[in-house]
Amino acid sequence: MVRSIAQKEFISTLRDRRFVVLSVLVLLLLLAATVVGLYSAHTLQEEREAAQEEVNHQFHNSQERHPHRMAHYGSYAFRPKSSLSFLDFGLDSFTGTSVFMEAHKQNSANFSQAQQSTSLIRFGEMTVAFVLQMLLPLLIIFLCFGAFTQEKETGTLKILLSQGVSLRQIAWAKIRGYSKTVALVVAPALILAGLLLFGQNGLDLQPDTLWRLLLFVAFYLVYFFIFIVLAVVVSAVHQRSSTALVTLLGIWILFCVLVPKASANLGNILYTTPTKAQMDADVHEEVAKGIDGHNSQDARAEALKQELLQKYGKDSLSQLPVNVDGIIMAVSEEQSTKVYREHFEKLTDTFQKQNRISELAAFLNPYLAVRHLSMGMAGSDFPHYLHFQHEAEEYRYNMAQGLNNIQATRLKYGDKTTRLRSDTWKEFKPFTYETPPVQWALRHHVLSLAALVLWLLLVCTVGLRVIDKTQIV
Repeated sequence: MVRSIAQKEFISTLRDRRFVVLSVLVLLLLLAATVVGLYSAHTLQEEREAAQEEVNHQFHNSQERHPHRMAHYGSYAFRPKSSLSFLDFGLDSFTGTSVFMEAHKQNSANFSQAQQSTSLIRFGEMTVAFVLQMLLPLLIIFLCFGAFTQEKETGTLKILLSQGVSLRQIAWAKIRGYSKTVALVVAPALILAGLLLFGQNGLDLQPDTLWRLLLFVAFYLVYFFIFIVLAVVVSAVHQRSSTALVTLLGIWILFCVLVPKASANLGNILYTTPTKAQMDADVHEEVAKGIDGHNSQDARAEALKQELLQKYGKDSLSQLPVNVDGIIMAVSEEQSTKVYREHFEKLTDTFQKQNRISELAAFLNPYLAVRHLSMGMAGSDFPHYLHFQHEAEEYRYNMAQGLNNIQATRLKYGDKTTRLRSDTWKEFKPFTYETPPVQWALRHHVLSLAALVLWLLLVCTVGLRVIDKTQIV
């Protein structure tokens, strides 16, 4: 009987022209978002790879320069696109694409796509994730809102119950039938995404990418199942289809529009970020307290010179076995880097606290849970951006200190005119970046994962208990 009910729901849904039209529209949007997203991500990746190769070539083949001039010449780090970022652009459009790496200064990523787009980007981008998160739940609502109310209105529910079937069994049968219907809509797009991804990597899909894709699909399947069960429960507790539909639309607006916006605003209110002007002023003030490697009259630099003379037992700076100018530059770089990192960590800590509000709100809203997990698997969330920023900063610091070491060991004190051969710059390895593994991504979204699992348990236990206690008029 239960299998027959599930089959009946599946077949009757396929015969409903309204559902067929809506399903085709959503499927076309999914397919278009998949193809366009992959093309866009592939184009951006090629551009960034070409730009990274060009700046690496320019650095390694630079003309003869003084090492400190080379430190100011600097280089660029371009953030590569994650293999699955075409499914969910996440924060990639807002966090910038490249970092200028120079001595004495830590820069953040600039040249984001949002800076080059209109304000319409704030309304979201047409990605696979947008369709799955926002439009599929709407399709599920229009599919399931009459699950029980139509049976009540036509009087067939009492007939079913008279056959010895419980309300819970009927609910599970309907959930099973609707799940098969939703799978027909989602599966083609996800299969296409997998095939395109597999083909893009030349039939050599990395295990980490495969795991990310499988988890991406699994999280969304759980998300859809939560909405299906929730819609069936709401339909069961109402007597009329119209009131069930209005209730479900209200839940969708609350989950997908109001709560995300409210949690973001609450995070901004509780944890205010400093302005760029204020942060720059604070950093400048702190850096000024350290050694100024560009000021020969700096008292702290003079104290360091005297310390070196005592350490090596020499009477003049020219007798030292190292170039004191390079040592001063290295100490100055170390001090300024410490200041920049402290302020950058405070700023990112504020952003993470703001994001934590949204993560906690996921326990009230499955949409936020799946959104965080989706970005995490796609490699387009805030932790992945911070990981790239950290790797770029480590490279910048090591590059600057490497050039300071060359000045300290290969040039004489007071030598401002010697230019080292261009082959010297080839000693520095080019900047490379690898996306962290899937385990790392999951560790940063434990709260969201727990929230999604909790919602699954709640709708499957509490929701069905509500159905058991429903009065049939």
